[in-house]
Amino acid sequence: MLDETFRIPLYADLAAVGVGSLQGALFAAGFKRLDLLGVAIIGIFSGVGGGFLRDVFLGTTPAAFADNWYLIVATAAAFIGMLLQRLLEKVDPVITVLDAISIGMFGAIGATKALALGMPVVPALFIGTVSAVGGGVLRDLMLNIPIALMHVGSLYAVASLVGVTVLLGLLALGVAVIPASIVCVVVTALVRLLAVRFGWSLPEQRALSRIRLRRQRQVEQAIAEALHTGAITLPTTIPGAEESAGPGGPVDAKDRDSDPEPPLDGR
Repeated sequence: MLDETFRIPLYADLAAVGVGSLQGALFAAGFKRLDLLGVAIIGIFSGVGGGFLRDVFLGTTPAAFADNWYLIVATAAAFIGMLLQRLLEKVDPVITVLDAISIGMFGAIGATKALALGMPVVPALFIGTVSAVGGGVLRDLMLNIPIALMHVGSLYAVASLVGVTVLLGLLALGVAVIPASIVCVVVTALVRLLAVRFGWSLPEQRALSRIRLRRQRQVEQAIAEALHTGAITLPTTIPGAEESAGPGGPVDAKDRDSDPEPPLDGR
């Protein structure tokens, strides 16, 4: 159990929530048949969803309901993202960097809070990851679209998982909470940004079956080429022919021609 958790100033926490709401609203604004209220709600859940799920799992009062400013900032950021969609799309790299930093902070806050409440390491790792990516999951559920977290794409959850793992490893080595959490934020942000820059992603679940199919085709092609070049030859006799020919062995056409004809009188 930790004696302290990773705490950041309220303004930094609100900034992270605002970035999440802003990005959620930008995403939702691209969908048709969503009114202003719908886009705003999706933006709000994108910003506070991760912390909400974290506190629900931990059995504590959600931070978004403990202070007025969380919902106010999330709502304002959602409307800004909706109204200034075209302008904000031009500075999308800046928003991506801020989002990468925010998921690192949410992961560190969630993991250390779970440890402080007496949770073991593995559940704390889960709570930290959920805290980082929960907003995106709620966003996709509300939009009734496949959850991006479960499909091939940039390493979003993996980045948080790596960062929180580093955090827990440093804490196990006796590193203080604040330095370990800062390293978690940096590692998470770097993995996320590198994944976006170079298009890193986990392999699709059908990749293993495709590898087996590819190997099977390679073997079949090698056998066909060997038969064509004469490197290997197929047997000219059918296995088991000797047994089927009876105790006298197989009889070929030459032997049949040399057999004497039966006498005309039948003897």
